[in-house]
Amino acid sequence: MIALLPQLRGRVQEGISLAPSTWFRVGGPAEVLVRPADSADLAQFLAALPHEVPVTIIGAASNLIVRDGGIAGVTIRLARGFNSIKLEADGMIVGAACLDATVAEHAAAAGLEGLEFLSGIPGTIGGAVAMNAGAYGGDIAHCLDWAEIVTRTGEVMRLNAGQLGFSYRHSKLPPESVVVRARLVARAGDPTTIAARMADIRNSREATQPVRARTGGSTFRNPPEMKAWELIDGAGCRGLTRGGAQVSEKHCNFLLNTGDATAADLEGLGDEVRRRVKDASGIDLHWEIRRVGRPA
Repeated sequence: MIALLPQLRGRVQEGISLAPSTWFRVGGPAEVLVRPADSADLAQFLAALPHEVPVTIIGAASNLIVRDGGIAGVTIRLARGFNSIKLEADGMIVGAACLDATVAEHAAAAGLEGLEFLSGIPGTIGGAVAMNAGAYGGDIAHCLDWAEIVTRTGEVMRLNAGQLGFSYRHSKLPPESVVVRARLVARAGDPTTIAARMADIRNSREATQPVRARTGGSTFRNPPEMKAWELIDGAGCRGLTRGGAQVSEKHCNFLLNTGDATAADLEGLGDEVRRRVKDASGIDLHWEIRRVGRPA
């Protein structure tokens, strides 16, 4: 496969296991893992990449299940070259590889208010834009000025929030496009108040979520006017297991790898939870965790 790919300045690896890179610590290998040097490198690579080669984009892999058979084609992961942070009077321009929590910390240090919610989201800015990530009363839709993307054909585009068509945990990014940087809007605030708000978010996460476990964050989207965890609990799924996978006792909208789970265990357990919730309440739960790749 590597011999068929366009040249790039970044790093290319074949048959690399993705499990160590995911928060669940499960999954098969990437047929080819590509880490471009910068946006220009990514753009020329995608422009020259044969269209029949599938492309999968992953970020921090915090809200992701990579299936046990691995990912065919090219997997793109942004690293150095995509982690710059530029502070402005009324916002920040940040690279897509920046961790959400890191962006929140830089904003707080600069006395910029309105991005504290990012400290409660495990992931990168690129992923946050792609899925309109949100928590603790905030989401990307309400703070994004624009996002710069590279399309599957190698075109660099800048889209504003309206063009991205944000809805709950969803954006209308062009298929197989890659977010490379974004401008977030913020406002001047009191650093002490901002720091206190972020401390409250950290304490709340520690108290209510299994943050130190091998997990992937919220498993299912909240249905309108409902909480997914309440539906899961009401269906008797708290603590439910399959193989090495378990529904968290602490917060039952989280799945856990208790030590030897496979991706199939986790996905199968999630589907079992969905079935039981449907039987108990008539409500269809929809995955918030992204599942990619092939079964074993």
